[in-house]
Amino acid sequence: MNFKKFLYTSMIITTLIITTSLLAGCPTAAPAEPLIIGTTDSISDLDPAETYDFHTWEIFHNTADTLLTYIAGTTDLQPGLAEDMPEVSEDGLEYTFKLREGLKFTDGTPLNAEAVKWSIDRVGVIAGDPNWLVTSFVESVEVVDELTVKFKLLNPVPYFPLLVATTPYTPISPKAYPESEIDSDNTSAGNGPYKITKWERDVEMVLEANPDYYGTPPAYKNVVVKYFADSTTMRLALENKEIDIAWKTLEPVDYGDLEKNPDLTVITGPGAYIRYICFNVTTDPYTDVRVREAVAAAIDRNKISDVVFMGTHGPLYSMVPMGMWSHIDAFKDEYGERDLEKAISLLEDAGYSKANPLETDLWLTPTHYGPTEDDVAAIFKDSLEETGIFKVTLQTAEWATYLDYMTEGTMPFFLLGWYPDYLDPDNYTWSWGHTEASDDMGIFYSNPEMDELLEKGQVTTPLRGDERKTIYENAQELWAKECPTIPFTQGQLLVVTLENVSGVKLDPTMFLHYFLLTK
Repeated sequence: MNFKKFLYTSMIITTLIITTSLLAGCPTAAPAEPLIIGTTDSISDLDPAETYDFHTWEIFHNTADTLLTYIAGTTDLQPGLAEDMPEVSEDGLEYTFKLREGLKFTDGTPLNAEAVKWSIDRVGVIAGDPNWLVTSFVESVEVVDELTVKFKLLNPVPYFPLLVATTPYTPISPKAYPESEIDSDNTSAGNGPYKITKWERDVEMVLEANPDYYGTPPAYKNVVVKYFADSTTMRLALENKEIDIAWKTLEPVDYGDLEKNPDLTVITGPGAYIRYICFNVTTDPYTDVRVREAVAAAIDRNKISDVVFMGTHGPLYSMVPMGMWSHIDAFKDEYGERDLEKAISLLEDAGYSKANPLETDLWLTPTHYGPTEDDVAAIFKDSLEETGIFKVTLQTAEWATYLDYMTEGTMPFFLLGWYPDYLDPDNYTWSWGHTEASDDMGIFYSNPEMDELLEKGQVTTPLRGDERKTIYENAQELWAKECPTIPFTQGQLLVVTLENVSGVKLDPTMFLHYFLLTK
């Protein structure tokens, strides 16, 4: 080979390598543009001892892991901040977790057993909205050693690992949060895939990959959550490609329209969000179970699903949602899809007729469940009045007042919805069906037979064993006869993305996993 030619070629290659290396490390290189998520939701309190809304829980899900976390796309748990699943005592009253070594919060404070105990104890001290998820189950938290923490329970509930995966169990830095006060604007978070670098309430939140995260780094380093006042504005931003993802929530009609746009992708997944109607069973005429049964027979679930929600919800015939272990179509088994003749017969047995109609108020809250609520209530009114016996007057109250009316027992007949705290039938039954809890929901229902079933369900093991399954099937059958509440629809999860976005994985936890997203 010609030596001069070889030398010249080598010099060119060396120059290219050096130039490429310099460019790769150049501090003036533009950062990757962020992946932008749009939502009409809003953040309440960035404090795990107080926050009790799904969007803020989603932010914690992406910025602050718990001891156990869900495997994305499933309802199965995996070790999170804990290095393994817990050791459980024979009596089911003690759960011992071993933390991973070297964990630290985003402020640099060590994430150890003392910090976990401090965080859990703080939830009880502050006694915020979600504190019951801790205080109703945990007697005490004990530091065994620097990396080992033990939970002592009040009762041996088999679903305690599911509780540990909820936001009130999030370890937070003792140096970043006050011990006995709520800090609603604290962006310190814990140890998760992302850390919060900027937050302007109701405008945007900026997230960057957490360099100290113990797990797999996020698929996309920079994420921005943009907050929109309404779905119309968010849809326009998506169509103009100002955001990459539209999430919770567009109008039902939007999803059908956007499916036709070749630049967009509509993705659906299983949802655990249910809608139901409630009775104050201590207020006439709903003290009479025949009247409650008549409502169950008369409502038109299919019309609500198809006309109002345009197929984004499906008819639901149990408080335990479809797809959840132990679900049965209890109300369908009892009343069919709809039975007006049965409704009329029940009302006549209770002493009502066209000449002596049952006049009732039906309460709704106009904005909390989105702009479709007026239409839902209107179809309820029409369905009941088709009997020729019901005469329904719609009443409204904004959410804060609505909550007061519930606990005061002001509303005899009202609409509600439920997002799960943890994915177990107990979370869809206890609060409405048990004597100790139903007053808080404005229902005031008490039945020793239901109490016994729900109490057994809480302590029977294993978690998804045949005996426990039978208990909840029996509870659902009794529910359809007693009707303290009547479920009517279950919502799907829907997300719309630009065509270049990938990594969306939807599951019944109902969180969007930001750390899986990329473009």
